[in-house]
Amino acid sequence: MRLSESFSGALRTFAYFMASGTHDQLKGIDYLKLYGEEPSAIEQAFAIFANVIALDENGEVLNAKHAEKRAVDYIRSYCDHTFKVEQPYEDWELELH
Repeated sequence: MRLSESFSGALRTFAYFMASGTHDQLKGIDYLKLYGEEPSAIEQAFAIFANVIALDENGEVLNAKHAEKRAVDYIRSYCDHTFKVEQPYEDWELELH
């Protein structure tokens, strides 16, 4: 079984905006330095994205923006300790597989 084009597109889009430093929800946050200095923070963000994203029976993504927001909120809270994630993370969202 292969990943759907829908999932592949959602992952590619998320990865692009995370790697380019242009994610609109992270304006004003210097998160690109994490890639070289604290890659585990980036790893955790991608784990959250992968754990939260939901697909229907045909592999179509149902909640790409929600999965992105959960992942991006983690990076924002990691870089800005005054930022509080509105809905605390559940254990399953943070699991590294």
